[in-house]
Amino acid sequence: LAYRWFCRLDLSDRVPDHSTFSKNRHGRFRDSKLLRQLFEATVARCIEEGLVSGQRMAVDASLIEADANKQNSTPKEDWDAKQIDPADAPRAVREYLDTLDEAAFGAASAVQPKFTSHSDPASQWTAARKGPAFFSYSDNYLIDTDHGVIVDVEATRSIRQAEVGSTKTMLDRVKARFDLHPERLIADTAYGTGPMLGWLVDRKIAPHIPVLDKSERTDGTWSRADFEWDAENDQYICPEGQALKQFRRNYSDPNRGPTSEGRAKYRALKLTCQACPSKQHCCPNTDARAITREQHEDARQVARDIAKTKQYAVSMKLRKKVEMLFAHLKRILGLGRLRLRGPCGANDEFLLAATAQNLRKL
Repeated sequence: LAYRWFCRLDLSDRVPDHSTFSKNRHGRFRDSKLLRQLFEATVARCIEEGLVSGQRMAVDASLIEADANKQNSTPKEDWDAKQIDPADAPRAVREYLDTLDEAAFGAASAVQPKFTSHSDPASQWTAARKGPAFFSYSDNYLIDTDHGVIVDVEATRSIRQAEVGSTKTMLDRVKARFDLHPERLIADTAYGTGPMLGWLVDRKIAPHIPVLDKSERTDGTWSRADFEWDAENDQYICPEGQALKQFRRNYSDPNRGPTSEGRAKYRALKLTCQACPSKQHCCPNTDARAITREQHEDARQVARDIAKTKQYAVSMKLRKKVEMLFAHLKRILGLGRLRLRGPCGANDEFLLAATAQNLRKL
């Protein structure tokens, strides 16, 4: 009776066949991107009501268990997607084949997962929760921190490369759809890679993100952070005041300069290091100290400088808002495990859940 009332059907009216809902969802709903339009309508309404300023945004991802299990899977040594015949494959498998070249799924990483599900091969085998491994998708939220409104959502594989890449997709989409361009983006360390920070700085978005830095040494010797960067002279200055240069003589050599990945090597003179009183604290096992400078080191330094400000401390508190939305998603809305299979099914469920969460804000 409640469904009849909601659909404005009398007791004598015919109800749709149960298959109608699935056919619409797999057909015209997805073809017209109806669920995306419905979600964006809630975002537009929140903007009209003054709930979204677009100045400060936060991004994060959460694992949602897929409708798949290990018993119905194949180890990576035996899995070959080229042997799958799309004509005989289920819908979720066809979607997997269609997304092999997409940055959010197959192209996110060349590393094959340890196991691949037969029923939902696009899902990722992961043990990120430090417990038993399972198949999952990542639900990526981009929110406005003023009132915790979700301004975009994206489904991806549960690996860091796909989650970080989806941030660029969502920021570009909210810019094109709502003309929202945040002054700052708040995220955790997973998003603090050099390329991501460089992408944000290039777009005049302040990265309130901890830098993902693996240069810290654990043997007690000086790390790269102990050396001062002299941008004007393109050199590092060590704690003893000596220069580490990329070039010391001017001549043409195609092998000189940064590598194809944008890394540049800065070296001290061997004679200088051999006579240095602090050599044991710097390079005890090599003749001279060398430092590798990454392509996006300038952007990483921007993020380090921001981390010293009071605004950064405020941003770290605001980041909890996106975590609270994921807690609400799983505990209140009950979306701890997906009911639909395939990338499209995951995206549909994430869009509907985000729509419901935004409606609660109005």
